[in-house]
Amino acid sequence: MRRSIRNRPLFVLLSAAIGIAASIGVARGDEKTLALVERAGSDVVTDIGASGDSPGDLLTFANEIYDAENKTMVGHNNGWCVRTVVGQAWECFWTVTLKDGQITVEGPFYDGKDSVLAVTGGTGKYAEVQGEMQLHARNEQGSEYDFVYKLRD
Repeated sequence: MRRSIRNRPLFVLLSAAIGIAASIGVARGDEKTLALVERAGSDVVTDIGASGDSPGDLLTFANEIYDAENKTMVGHNNGWCVRTVVGQAWECFWTVTLKDGQITVEGPFYDGKDSVLAVTGGTGKYAEVQGEMQLHARNEQGSEYDFVYKLRD
């Protein structure tokens, strides 16, 4: 008898943890994917500080955004990145504006590999979204990028 009374708090704690894990699983199940393509035609690097590629340099852009098939323009983006690791990484913030609202992201942009950025907010249809955006270079020139949003309300 004593044993079951003593283990009761542990049972309650484990039950709560299982309930929380189950609710997180449900939220992930409601995930929606939004696939877009950026055509990076306006990117400009402003050399700040030391000459050449150096920490603090600024990358600014305002590019056209296309549907997943890269055929129909569906919006545009506007943002900036700060060089953090020479030849390797930038830290970025930008907003994609679509017909039904905006989605903002923040996170790393890597020179030589894919990135995952956090969705930090939105407006309109996207006002309550959370999630992440997977960033993938479509070509070696860096002129087109896949933006794959994994969004949850």
